Amino acid sequence: MPAALWIAHVKVTDAEAYAKYAAGATKAIADHEGVFIARNGSYEQLEGNDRARNVVARFPSLQKAHECYYSDAYQAALKFAEGAAERDLVIVEEIE
Repeated sequence: MPAALWIAHVKVTDAEAYAKYAAGATKAIADHEGVFIARNGSYEQLEGNDRARNVVARFPSLQKAHECYYSDAYQAALKFAEGAAERDLVIVEEIE
């Protein structure tokens, strides 16, 4: 079963509220066997919308990534991001 990547591009508009989201999301991701492989590092915007916060987490499977997003813990954290950021989030299955 291939691993999956959770890729987020974010423009934070309320740092205090978003920090609360990040704390809860970090725990939810870890609880679903997710590990961060990129988080707020240097980046180069080549195309599309520039959003300075770029996060990539790897999960053991697409199903685990999906379960994380819809978990009670992540959904509770997500409430802090609402109105605090412009976000794009996608789950992508890795090539085996």
